Amino acid sequence: MCHPNPQNESRDKNMASYADFYRQSMDQPEAFWTEQAKLIDWHKPFTRVCNYDKPPFAHWYEGGQTNLCHNAVDRHLKDRADQAALIYVSSETGVEKTYSFKELHVEVQRMAASLLAMGVVKGDRVLIYMPMIAEAAFAMLACARLGAIHCVVFGGFASGSLASRIDDATPKVIISADAGSRGGKVVAYKPLLDEAIKLSTHKPDAVLLVDRQLAPMHLVAGRDLLWSTLRAKYMAAQVHCVWLDSTDISYTIYTSGTTGKPKGVQRDTGGYAVALAASMKHIFDGRAGETYFSTSDIGWVVGHSYIVYGPLIAGMATIMYEGLPTQGMDGQPNGAIWWSLVEKYKVTAMFSAPTAVRVLRKQDPALLKKNDLSSLRALFLAGEPLDEPTGRWISEGLNVPIIDNYWQTESGWPIITIANGVEKKASKFGSPGVPMYGYRVKILHESTGEELTQPNEKGVVVIDGPTPPGFMQTIWKDDARFVNTYWKSVPGKMVYSTFDWGIRDEDGYFFILGRTDDVINVAGHRLGTREIEESISGHAGVAEVAVVGVADALKGQVAMAFVVPKESAVLDDAAASLKLEGDIMKRVDGDLGAVARPSRVRFVSALPKTRSGKLLRRAIQAVCEGRDAGDLTTMDDPAALQQIRDRVAAK
Repeated sequence: MCHPNPQNESRDKNMASYADFYRQSMDQPEAFWTEQAKLIDWHKPFTRVCNYDKPPFAHWYEGGQTNLCHNAVDRHLKDRADQAALIYVSSETGVEKTYSFKELHVEVQRMAASLLAMGVVKGDRVLIYMPMIAEAAFAMLACARLGAIHCVVFGGFASGSLASRIDDATPKVIISADAGSRGGKVVAYKPLLDEAIKLSTHKPDAVLLVDRQLAPMHLVAGRDLLWSTLRAKYMAAQVHCVWLDSTDISYTIYTSGTTGKPKGVQRDTGGYAVALAASMKHIFDGRAGETYFSTSDIGWVVGHSYIVYGPLIAGMATIMYEGLPTQGMDGQPNGAIWWSLVEKYKVTAMFSAPTAVRVLRKQDPALLKKNDLSSLRALFLAGEPLDEPTGRWISEGLNVPIIDNYWQTESGWPIITIANGVEKKASKFGSPGVPMYGYRVKILHESTGEELTQPNEKGVVVIDGPTPPGFMQTIWKDDARFVNTYWKSVPGKMVYSTFDWGIRDEDGYFFILGRTDDVINVAGHRLGTREIEESISGHAGVAEVAVVGVADALKGQVAMAFVVPKESAVLDDAAASLKLEGDIMKRVDGDLGAVARPSRVRFVSALPKTRSGKLLRRAIQAVCEGRDAGDLTTMDDPAALQQIRDRVAAK
């Protein structure tokens, strides 16, 4: 196997290139993934590398037993107990605290003991609805320690979205906090959680609350418990790891779907641990004793893989940051806050999103030179496509490789990127890179299923089974939806569809061109337009609605809503339309959270449809983006699209 970085260490002479490395993963997958499995600890060795007897369900490392928390925390106590493990930084509250592996081990056991006291055992679900605080990491690791299935819901989600996830996950316990904070604005979580529990059919046995003293909390007798109270009770707790079968569920995480019902992506234990350990070495070039900084949130898959589990499994310190990229520890504007953390903690690998870089691009470019960034070997970006101007700006500013990477909640780790830990290769602006080991990525014709092999032929990006370790097992409680949604969308082929358009150039680099379905990407947050439509259509003043994702220079995409009002007078009454737009915005805020709020709501008398009644969403999107709307011969009423064109032109 290869050493992590060819710049500082000579690579294994037996591995000539990444192309050879990738080819081995394709041609000799069992030998390849057996070798990668040596990167983690196993309580019991596996007896079968991959069971793919019932496609598309892949079961990795059958017979083996391990534990994510053991691999992230306990196994490091022997050699690096006093080394930094979790570095918590909040520019919102001015708190900065470092936990060593030994201290993290103690805190996780206290949390695990508290969960045990609330009746949580292996296989139970624990829903985590928390801000970016250290206790959120304790909670995730404690669940993994006990074999409980954690389900983290992004703290920005509103009560309606949270209630639907409570009903789907049916958690025994919910862990939350009094409030989060963003940009100095306190967001009270407890009232949102109370309302969600009120709305949900399923009721948790207990709610564990971290009181940050940011917002008042009303405790429900017999249900709500304070973390400070239980922590004090279990200060000396010793809770051993529960050994899990490799194929046991580690967690579920929800991602937007095209039906309006969120999909619970289900992840295994052993395959995920191996995938993260391998990616930290081969992709992120991470080494034990160094520091990794991901600016994501634990509510998203990046936060699971590359704030909590991945860096810790690799024996690295991980920075968990609460705050804006332009806000200092004193709460004042500071466009160099992230770079000051890179200098202070000698960060070697940093992971962020193009949206964050676009925000920083508005700052004084001198801020990129203010701090000593010599420790940083690469900046990784993901969440939405990286445009060339943004990529070039940050590349010239930092003078380190900027490595885009493409993946999904479903995959758990990068599908397409550059594996600099294997072979240093150049990035191409606009492209995430090449397929990663274990992923047989193809481009297929949307209608015929034919593989497109010539350079720059546009098609659907798909993956042949079996999918590699760490990939989703299925959709929680819905195998049929897993198969029908992901594996049957291309005619005549059983392949995993990413639902993204793409091309491959003459050098084998992939370029992602946008979604084939109705999921949009707002600043790295995946949102189903169907969910937003359902929220808007529930307003009494709305007769019909269409929501599309529209390209945005800052956020990548924003949601745009076109509404047919029940009262036609709204169309010609500026005051009435402004009020209805405001009411609709508030409704979406309440149902889905501010992240799902449309950038604009425009009122029209009719929506463009085919003669069979199908909404022409792609045509609407094209008009909004100033593109050719394409073949409209099936359109029922051309005037409807022209009206949208006029509304967009009028701003």
